[in-house]
Amino acid sequence: MPPDTVETAAVETRTVLSEEELARWGERIGSSVRPPVFLMLRGPVGAGKSVLARAVARGAGVRGAVPSPTFNLVFRYPGVRGKTIVHMDLYRLNDESELAELGWFELGDAGEIVIVEWPERARALLPPDRWEISLTAPAPGATVRAVEVSCSGNPPGLPDR
Repeated sequence: MPPDTVETAAVETRTVLSEEELARWGERIGSSVRPPVFLMLRGPVGAGKSVLARAVARGAGVRGAVPSPTFNLVFRYPGVRGKTIVHMDLYRLNDESELAELGWFELGDAGEIVIVEWPERARALLPPDRWEISLTAPAPGATVRAVEVSCSGNPPGLPDR
């Protein structure tokens, strides 16, 4: 993945989803998206980034546990039909230069669905063709969250929510 400058992404859609609806959408992404694809998940703690990442992995055919990579920073999971999930959590990074140690510049192989939580830590090194998915944490007592989806460049299409 070559370095790139951060681009302003055009807003594609805004919607409100329950956790169950978010998970169903993630499963549809994992089963139908054409890799390579980069999914940048933004939002505060508790917004549903890991819920969406786990659902994408399940949809791609990953079996077993899909923990958050908060402490390991990156996990790889073999899926089915040649898909591999690369799930990264950049929250603990202090500087963009640490990305090389995670294999950042080798990402984007033909079968990879790359999911990045806290992509703002990668700043100017984000891939040019990517989906930006911003989630808000549900309000206390609420069961839904706002989801904003936009793209930069020309990433493969995602299924509707």
